[in-house]
Amino acid sequence: MSDFDLLIRNGMVVLPNEVKKVDLAIKEGRIIKIGEQLSGTASEELDVNGKTIFPGLIDVHVHFSEPGREHWEGFETGSRMMAAGGCTTYFDMPLNGIPSTVEQAAFEQKAEIGSRKSVVDFALWGGLVPGNIKDLRGLAESGVIGFKAFLSDTGNDEFERADDLTLLDGMKEIASLGKILALHAESAPITNWLLQEKKEKGLISADNYLETRPILAEAEAVERAIYYAQLTGCPLHFVHISSQAAVEKIEAAKQQGLAISVETCPHYLLFSHDDLVEKGAIAKCAPPLRKKDEQKQLIRLLREGKFDMVSSDHSPCPYSMKDPAKHTLFEAWGGISGGQFTLLSMLELALEHEIPLTQIAKWTAEMPAQRFNLETKGKIEVGMDADLAIVSFEPFTVREDNFHAKHKQSLYVGHTFPCTIEETINRGKTIYKNGKLVNHAAGKLWINRTETKPNPV
Repeated sequence: MSDFDLLIRNGMVVLPNEVKKVDLAIKEGRIIKIGEQLSGTASEELDVNGKTIFPGLIDVHVHFSEPGREHWEGFETGSRMMAAGGCTTYFDMPLNGIPSTVEQAAFEQKAEIGSRKSVVDFALWGGLVPGNIKDLRGLAESGVIGFKAFLSDTGNDEFERADDLTLLDGMKEIASLGKILALHAESAPITNWLLQEKKEKGLISADNYLETRPILAEAEAVERAIYYAQLTGCPLHFVHISSQAAVEKIEAAKQQGLAISVETCPHYLLFSHDDLVEKGAIAKCAPPLRKKDEQKQLIRLLREGKFDMVSSDHSPCPYSMKDPAKHTLFEAWGGISGGQFTLLSMLELALEHEIPLTQIAKWTAEMPAQRFNLETKGKIEVGMDADLAIVSFEPFTVREDNFHAKHKQSLYVGHTFPCTIEETINRGKTIYKNGKLVNHAAGKLWINRTETKPNPV
């Protein structure tokens, strides 16, 4: 009998505090030894000389739309796409599917589908919407990773935004359950009022769209949510934050001791409003891509450690919903399809701005695992799940044939990254290698019944 199931040799391994050339020994899905020139026999040996090994990406924010809208994206195609991006765990959001994950039966239905179809590990968010306060406990007991609510209109009839009373009641209940509330923070009164003004005047350009979702709307919603968190004691996670003003309010709340974490997305760091002007609805999202000066400020804030993590907000749809021949920019679906490119994007930024690779691993794996209590994930350490992304620093140009999402239209098509995901290993099994899915092993649903940490990350 072999000593190990898998022995990975000669990789530059991104450990929590250093990058070092060491071997990794894996048995029964866990890392059991780390060291130079490890001895012992293995069922399989993998020589990755010249390549860099990162902990598998943990993406806490994707939309796979199944059940009900699998034609947008589903667990099968979505999880394959995530594996192609070095992702070994993702959290699926509660909206866009039918039914939305706002009560226990819907959670169980989605969990069963994901467990059959996902090729990497995953967790599920529950939703906070008007009328479902009574359902939050059942969702928590079922194992949702946390709850999600919108402060602006969702564009989805099955998942209403939370009014202020729903927020307060929900946040009080979520705090009592020891869970986290994730918030899409844009002010509905501001965005709806500005949208109505544009509609009345027939103004539908890219500049007009940006004006309907100003930084002020994000900052106001963030500030209001922070006040509610102070009142209720509810831990918060702010998703896809896109402005310096919002980050500053979040940072001030953290300094006061509030249990708050914050993410941004690669598209806000690599792209700008100019891309919406040039490319149209493919680049439409909410909050919108900001102007270049704001984009530069976000990169500065990232480098200064003001963001806890980076997530994709993969939000796909059939191209017909963004087709300019059928829809104006205001009518088109607002979401960026790009879940495959989070780690690649961060590595591009690392090379451009001299960011340590250990910091990239923290943003993409360690901090998400810590914040959401994934005790065996997020780091390359003895005893942890063998979730790994093997990277070469060879260029990768995104094309429709190497983008593994269901629909191939994306803001990222045509973009060249300075690196390539060569292989993805999920709990010791190679899932993706050299551009192809190579293993259909089932991903594992992460059931989170532990309470969140009371203090900020």
